[in-house]
Amino acid sequence: MIAFLGTGLLGANFVKALLKKGNEVQVWNRTPSKAKELESAGAKAFTDVAAAVHGAERIHLTLKDDTSVNEVLAMARPALQPGAVIIDHTTTSAQGAAQRTAAWKQLGYTYLHAPVFMGPVNALESTGFMLVSGNQEVIQQLEPVLASMTGKLLNFGEEEGKAAGMKLIGNLFLVTFTAGIADTLAMAKGLNISFNEVATLFDNWNPGAMLPARLQRMGGGKYDKPSWELSMARKDTQLFLDAAEQTGTHLAVIPAIAVEMDKWIEKGHGHEDWTVIGKGAL
Repeated sequence: MIAFLGTGLLGANFVKALLKKGNEVQVWNRTPSKAKELESAGAKAFTDVAAAVHGAERIHLTLKDDTSVNEVLAMARPALQPGAVIIDHTTTSAQGAAQRTAAWKQLGYTYLHAPVFMGPVNALESTGFMLVSGNQEVIQQLEPVLASMTGKLLNFGEEEGKAAGMKLIGNLFLVTFTAGIADTLAMAKGLNISFNEVATLFDNWNPGAMLPARLQRMGGGKYDKPSWELSMARKDTQLFLDAAEQTGTHLAVIPAIAVEMDKWIEKGHGHEDWTVIGKGAL
């Protein structure tokens, strides 16, 4: 018996995939109607968390944050089966994941934080990436179950909370990447360049392919053989800012980057590779 707590877009599709594989699944959600909808797929819905976990050997969670996970598990605890396994897919803090792992172990339960880089479609199709870290014996025991839920299971070693940290790093990149795209589209609009023209540019020139090499360069900490000098990158950045001012375009990310570039130029790094702005992060 499996219990699934939190049946939003991601959780609901996880449940549907588990049902397709022949599992018996009991579900709960803060909005009861969302759990009830899954009965047509074969799940059994409950309005009470404790009732939903009763008899379950394994409990999965896809909730909002540390607070919601703690609250829901506290409500579920009285009905948990001895030795039950709790697998939490919620994006949380690394500290919270580590604390819960230790706390639930003391209570006689296994808690494993397994955040994901998966959208609803991935959850339904069992594709995408799932992250784990911590007790390797526990991970080894649960690997067949977790691997069946995702395209690739990434194990980041014995440190509790490391998987949570890796998930936050990935999400941070997605947020900044998307904010950069927003600035790009805003600039295009201001310069009377259509979305389709922007799409054509990136269909032919894919800067994303540069990411691995750029990451290695910044990680290596060598900036004395520039492919693009910081002073020149700052010159272009000023062109972005000037164009935005002239066209009344709001840029959210670029002004902050310009400030960071100026700091490093003032420190005497203007003739080094422009990636030196990331030196302080290492």
